[in-house]
Amino acid sequence: MIRKLTLSAAAALALAAGGASAAEEGHVEDFSFSFEGPFGTYDQLQLQRGLKVYTMVCSSCHGLRYVPIRTLGSESGPGLPEDQVRAYADQYVEVYDPELEEWRAAKPTDNFPAVESAGAPDLSLMAKGRAGFHGPYGLGLNQLFKGMGGPEYIASILTGYTGEEQQQAGTILYENTAFPGGWISMAPPLYGDDVDYEDGTEATIEQEAKDVAAFLMWAAEPKMMERRHAGFAGVIFLIVLTSLLYLTNKSLWAPIKKKAKETPAE
Repeated sequence: MIRKLTLSAAAALALAAGGASAAEEGHVEDFSFSFEGPFGTYDQLQLQRGLKVYTMVCSSCHGLRYVPIRTLGSESGPGLPEDQVRAYADQYVEVYDPELEEWRAAKPTDNFPAVESAGAPDLSLMAKGRAGFHGPYGLGLNQLFKGMGGPEYIASILTGYTGEEQQQAGTILYENTAFPGGWISMAPPLYGDDVDYEDGTEATIEQEAKDVAAFLMWAAEPKMMERRHAGFAGVIFLIVLTSLLYLTNKSLWAPIKKKAKETPAE
């Protein structure tokens, strides 16, 4: 009897702990992105829209210190023309030059500057850093099999505000269904129609969130498509090589096996 009660209590505690753990992790929506799946690719127009959202909304607090500005012209990325890349570097970004000991307009060869004044995290590797937040830590199994990972986490954070606020130790916290613990110190950054999309796409909160999440995924994994293609080529090569080795093995051993069957046992 005591053993049954003990087992029941342990099961109840496990279920309660599991529920609390799920609540602490937050709820992440499964958004659909063009680069998901084994044959997915980046949507160039979406990356351009995401760059615009980052520039006009996010860049005041968050930097991209590990991303070279010149990569904005990459064909596997936003694909901006060379003159637009130069214009972006010259008009929208400033970097500190230690040799001149002053701020100057950035060049395409520079990286996006770090933003340290707001105390906000750098976004260069945010999508990659969150790639394994589901399943066994670091393996990213849901990213592989279900398409769940860093971009979904970012988009869920940006769309997860409920409008509720509370103050703790003089800091205003905002309720967010996706953020671990349920409360985040970052105020809602998107309100819809924050930017004007030149391609006619409606700038809803969800659309802006998905666009900037896709852009940050590219910022963290600019060579993902190339690696994926190289991986497929490697797998095909190994399949062909294995098949040839199997056929060669059968061809070499076939006469010996035939002769062994025809030879009478002594």
